[in-house]
Amino acid sequence: MLFISRFISIAYALVIALTATRLSAEVFFADGKDWLDYVRIALLGISSAWIAWGGSMALGGLLAPKPAAPVKSSGKPINPNHRTAVLVPVYNEEPSKTFSHIAAMVESLASTNSGQHFDFAVLSDSNTPDAISTEEEWFDRLSEEYGQKCNIFYRRRENNEGKKAGNIEDFIRTSGGAYEYLIILDADSLMEGDTLLQMVERMEEDKHIGLFQTLPKVICARTWFGRSIQFAANYFSPSFARGLASTQGTEGPFWGHNAIVRTHAFATSCGLPALKGKPPFGGHILSHDYVEAALLSRAGWKVIVDPEVEGSYEEGPENIIDFAKRDRRWCQGNLQHVRLVSAPGLTTWCRFTFAQGIMSYLASPIWALFIIASIIAPTLVETTTNYFPVPGQRPVFPVSAETQAFALIIGVIVLLIGPKFLITLRGLLTRENKSFGGTLTALWSTLIEIIWSSIFAPIMLMFQTRAFIEIVSGRDGGWPSSNREANTVGLKESFLASWWISLTGIIIMSAVWYVAPQLIYWFMPIALPQILAPVLITLSSTRTSGTLAAFFGAFWTPMEYAPSNVLQLQKKILNEWRNAPIIPETENTSTTIDNSDLGSATHV
Repeated sequence: MLFISRFISIAYALVIALTATRLSAEVFFADGKDWLDYVRIALLGISSAWIAWGGSMALGGLLAPKPAAPVKSSGKPINPNHRTAVLVPVYNEEPSKTFSHIAAMVESLASTNSGQHFDFAVLSDSNTPDAISTEEEWFDRLSEEYGQKCNIFYRRRENNEGKKAGNIEDFIRTSGGAYEYLIILDADSLMEGDTLLQMVERMEEDKHIGLFQTLPKVICARTWFGRSIQFAANYFSPSFARGLASTQGTEGPFWGHNAIVRTHAFATSCGLPALKGKPPFGGHILSHDYVEAALLSRAGWKVIVDPEVEGSYEEGPENIIDFAKRDRRWCQGNLQHVRLVSAPGLTTWCRFTFAQGIMSYLASPIWALFIIASIIAPTLVETTTNYFPVPGQRPVFPVSAETQAFALIIGVIVLLIGPKFLITLRGLLTRENKSFGGTLTALWSTLIEIIWSSIFAPIMLMFQTRAFIEIVSGRDGGWPSSNREANTVGLKESFLASWWISLTGIIIMSAVWYVAPQLIYWFMPIALPQILAPVLITLSSTRTSGTLAAFFGAFWTPMEYAPSNVLQLQKKILNEWRNAPIIPETENTSTTIDNSDLGSATHV
């Protein structure tokens, strides 16, 4: 069954690519052949295959059956000898928000009467005095108010070598022996206590699972941009994830958080040496999660993703600038995988997964090259037509390419937006749309999301293309800390971050007007969003924009209609904490522990 699923997905992408290649050849060769036509055909064929591959994941997910009821923990007693550590890596972040998530998860676990089987460990890589001091003060409060319900530990590394992966590796090396399982989170992760129990149960039921990945749903978005990402993650992502699960099988992905690993399997399989050479292609592996999943598969462990497990959440970027910063790191990490595709012992599918990750960041430069080639192409068209290419034969008249061009454009549009409308149709048939406010509301949100993502795409194309150019030219982006509670991006900041995108849009429009003014309307959907990039970045980052989206019925998700228990707990705790903030003391009295203490699971 797994082979069939993979074969159908790959065949679908290839058929679409070949069809697009044939149609584009008829369009581009209509006025004669030149070398640039072949370049454009190749670029469009590759891009079509990539878009079709994503569509095949959605279609596979649409055909996959969905459980009639949400999956819950079985209630079976957990092996008392199998303890689980919940790891929360932090790096120069606002601690009250992160620690409120931990507090809510502790409370949620306490309600299941299973908190005694779990320990929480805050693994800090923070390296600025203010961040460290604030972090320790807030940990004191977290420990004082919730430490009696669950063991909660704090450890900060002086040397944050290897970033998050190195932090977790250090924990496993010094303290992993105390735990059968590790649940790895991000600083903005939030999970129901019942979900944490389910994850442990799945590991207990199948001793061959090395890693079990849940599908995190985005929550707590407040801006237009954030709410659009939140809606897409809640409404579209489950279908794509089901399709992914059907093709990955037991060689599934690891997204770096909201997942559980078997400590022994992870410790013996997932050591990550630094790559030879300097960053960006050398040094520590930034996209470590996919590599760790591949190493587990190489060692014979199952790596599974299950999108049906509810109660797994995260928060997302609230503006385009923060989104692009995070994407820059992912871009560098994925391109590092060029050096790992041929690593010995990997399964064929894991190599293919690496290739997918690389292609996800080649797609934008390929589209950029296609746009450039399409602007240049009219300058190479001959002004005279030879109706007698073969002397002595009857004349050959040019073939109109309008029909083929129209079919090609419609095909690309269908590939891009078709799966989203099919997801809405499935939601109507399965009544899943009810939790999103009904089918009309879900359809309205889908339409707005398609329009917005079409406007947003040319801007991200530029950010990703620049990131690609920077990386191949040797510029290291590092691992910047995340702004989990970004405020509105001012117009000045937006302009400084995207003026070059606006300039690019102006150049595109000017070049098209000069070279082929008849194509000006075809390039407007690309160039106009780029020209307006600073304004769009600012407007979409405001709380007012998010409020307006909600007011007009766009981007509503189930967690807004009916917040889960852990989400309500987190908001309540955070509000209480921020209404009664910590008063800084003249002397730091935070209690911390060293690695040896943590390894013995000493209560703090």
